[in-house]
Amino acid sequence: MTIWHAERGTGEPVVLLHSTAADSGMWDAQWEALAGRFRVVKVDFRGYGRTPYQADGPYSDAGDVAGLLAALGIGRAALVASSGAAPAALELAAAGLAGRLVLLNPLSTLEPTPDLLAYWKEEEHLLEEGDTQGAAELNARTLLGPEATDVAWRRLVAMQRHAFELQLAADPEPEQIEREVSPAGVEVPALVVSGAHDLPYFRDSARHLARELPAARLLELGWAGHLPALERPEEINALLLDYL
Repeated sequence: MTIWHAERGTGEPVVLLHSTAADSGMWDAQWEALAGRFRVVKVDFRGYGRTPYQADGPYSDAGDVAGLLAALGIGRAALVASSGAAPAALELAAAGLAGRLVLLNPLSTLEPTPDLLAYWKEEEHLLEEGDTQGAAELNARTLLGPEATDVAWRRLVAMQRHAFELQLAADPEPEQIEREVSPAGVEVPALVVSGAHDLPYFRDSARHLARELPAARLLELGWAGHLPALERPEEINALLLDYL
């Protein structure tokens, strides 16, 4: 199966990989800004946005993106990954498919901390009760920082609720695999971004990856929560244009 994608612009390729609390719509503002200088590709992982949650066998997000890049004739790209997309970005970089990385509040292999476990437990309870709206609102309440507008709140809730509905309706549920990658072996330049209003787990993960990646630097945003691309889109546009 080919995951949904869209592209626009010309120049060096930049691929936008969305958080697992959203879909490719989280990048709408960056999509517009980057397309003036780059060939920008955005995707929906399986079970998000316009991509169904189904597979003929075990699959991986990294494998899906690698297949898409091959189909588009892209050998290497700059990868911009938010949160839960970071492991796929690292896997693609380890396979030689990334020339540069931007990791926004990345998920890592650190052990889950009490704050993260409590958030996951409440989300699981709401989903078991069939309350996809409540679970989506929990995500917005937990992840969006104080700079987020009501528009950003409603957009995130809609994306997350849609993803929950796609995934809960899957029968059978596809098996997802993920290859663990040692950050020390990923030698491409990387910018790791951390939000001061994010959960402690993700702040720890950002610092961890910035230490472990050989060519990384850490940027801490004092105003940001977990999804700064939605919270202050113009500032993230400027950051990406400058770094990329």
